[in-house]
Amino acid sequence: MTCLQFLPDPLDQAWLLQDPCIRATKGRAVARCSIRSHASIQTAPQSRRRDALISSPPAPVSGADDTADHTIEPAAAEPPWRQRLRAALGDLPAVRRRRLRSLAPTGAAALQPAPTEPQATADTRAGAASPPPPSPLLDLASNDYLGLSRDPAVLAAAAAELHASGLGATASRLICGTRPVHLQLEQALAAWLGRERVLLFPSGFQANLAAVCALADRHSLVLADRLIHHSLLAGVRACGARIKRFAHNDPADLERLLLSERRARPEARLLVLCESLYSMEGSTPPLAALAALCEHHRVPLLVDEAHALGVLGPGGRGLAHGIASVALVSGTFGKAFGSGGAFLAGDSLVGDWLLQSSGAFRYTTALAPPLAAGALAALGRIQADPEAASALLERSSRWRDALEAAGWPRPPGEGPILSVRLGDDAAALAAQERLEAAGLLALAIRPPTVPEGTARLRLVLRTGLPSGTLEKLLVALGPGPHLPSASR
Repeated sequence: MTCLQFLPDPLDQAWLLQDPCIRATKGRAVARCSIRSHASIQTAPQSRRRDALISSPPAPVSGADDTADHTIEPAAAEPPWRQRLRAALGDLPAVRRRRLRSLAPTGAAALQPAPTEPQATADTRAGAASPPPPSPLLDLASNDYLGLSRDPAVLAAAAAELHASGLGATASRLICGTRPVHLQLEQALAAWLGRERVLLFPSGFQANLAAVCALADRHSLVLADRLIHHSLLAGVRACGARIKRFAHNDPADLERLLLSERRARPEARLLVLCESLYSMEGSTPPLAALAALCEHHRVPLLVDEAHALGVLGPGGRGLAHGIASVALVSGTFGKAFGSGGAFLAGDSLVGDWLLQSSGAFRYTTALAPPLAAGALAALGRIQADPEAASALLERSSRWRDALEAAGWPRPPGEGPILSVRLGDDAAALAAQERLEAAGLLALAIRPPTVPEGTARLRLVLRTGLPSGTLEKLLVALGPGPHLPSASR
């Protein structure tokens, strides 16, 4: 699994050559990592099993609310660190506290809330009947845009892989955790996206950490859209880079920062971060303009396509498809693909750099094979039925028109995420409760997930919603603030 080779010489991308690790290895032999597929050893003869293990030594190491009360009672003489945590929790306003809630899928587009634990009363102690269970709620909250999490072909592929390879990969990709299905999925994604190299990760958060750390370090300056996902910000902190934010979806503001930095520090290492579909806003950037700026200034662009893949771009390939100057694309399987896990897609140079240097890839158990098989089957379904995404976008446009006609601010963007801003935290929570009373599940999104004063309802459209859902939503929401008084 490991061998001595030479890194490419000369390296053809100046921004990557700036990294001291690559400069130090340029033109001399170094230990490199490569991936081998390790099929399930259950069916292999015992002697071959032992030989395979001996010949492959490891590489050297260089939110919704519920009614449960989880308050922790203070103990006597608590250590200071626990006192600090308790004080910080006590400072949280009631409208900012998050709690977990159990919701079980029932039907094509519905979720069944778990019944709350009844409090002991005289009636319950006497054996009185328990209250009826909550009614199912139509799902306007999950990211299962195409309904593939319960698609029969996707479930069958995951079940078959479960029996063939077991539940988990049992090791990292560079030990013995690479299964044939991992390589099949990586190759299929690379061909679909038109990228040279794809690497799988167990989660989108982990993939974004790896992506930022691969393209930036403590000597770098990251220029990031003001609304990028928390995982990208965590990546910036992890690599030690400085960060400056540009106005949301604003190429002119990005250009201002690029010009300013190039004038002040012509050789500065820069990285630009954006998303193609912002998960709490629903908006999309002018990605071609951002990519052109980055190409002009010879700066790598990392695009998080987690929510766009499967629904936006040609054939659901995302908005970065066909833009060769995008250095790295981050995608996940937990949204339109209906599975779990994530990937990074780039050219062979960046892919090899990730393989050789990324701790987030090397030091974690590989993506569970059944999830990889489910994602591969979901990719096949997306490719076979491009009309599903088109129909979803048409429905999204109709819903935006209807909300605007009802007096609500038109939700930005064109994808299946519709953000209805209410401003106040309490107003957003009240709207969530009204919708739930009407049988609809849509969550109130509050700071710090979104900026102060921009609390909102996040509506997520998906295939399988029954007819009449939009009308039910409009009745539950009531007239918007922009509806003329005579129409109320």
